[in-house]
Amino acid sequence: MLLAAFALAAPAAASAQSTGGAAAPTGEEPMIATPHATLNGTVAFNGTFAGADAGRTVTVERFDTVTGAWVALATATVASDGRWSALWRADVAGRLRTRASLASRRAATDGGTEGLSVLSASDAEAVVTVYRRAVASWYGPGFYGRKTACRVKLTRSLLGVAHKKLPCGTEVALLYRGETITVPVVDRGPYIRGRNWDLTSATARALGFEAVDRIGAVALR
Repeated sequence: MLLAAFALAAPAAASAQSTGGAAAPTGEEPMIATPHATLNGTVAFNGTFAGADAGRTVTVERFDTVTGAWVALATATVASDGRWSALWRADVAGRLRTRASLASRRAATDGGTEGLSVLSASDAEAVVTVYRRAVASWYGPGFYGRKTACRVKLTRSLLGVAHKKLPCGTEVALLYRGETITVPVVDRGPYIRGRNWDLTSATARALGFEAVDRIGAVALR
């Protein structure tokens, strides 16, 4: 795992947009992935297939929403106990759909190369969020009760971020010291050189963010 503010983090306790309660991994799933990483950081994938699958090749892939195709990220070989593991240096930011494809023992019709037998999405898929490093600040006092540039009333409980260019309402995933949250763009700013995001006070509290600092952030388009 990566350390500090840009760590590969566990899911946050606070979230502006709940993704539902998922059961904790038991270690016997076909695929488990580190859920949060920063760009150029390492994402670990591992899982367990049947012992009879020993020696077969596992290909980890991500779904490219632009091309509609699966792109290979890493490969691994199933060990004698059914376990496998692979690492990927994250070179794409976003909330990524990933899967593990297990090569078939059956020879393909094109000269004996292995075919891919893709497991069901519920068994061998995982979501990985990859963030870009950024500098953020927070705001609120002195502006409560006013309308933001996105025509939203700024209150102490408003969850959101300000950004100079992203359309109002764009969902943004944030990572700070192991805490994560997804909130919408609700305002414009910050206008201080070197800063990329301004968090509302409620967003800052949810992340345990108290001053100008580096965070992970990515717009979910």
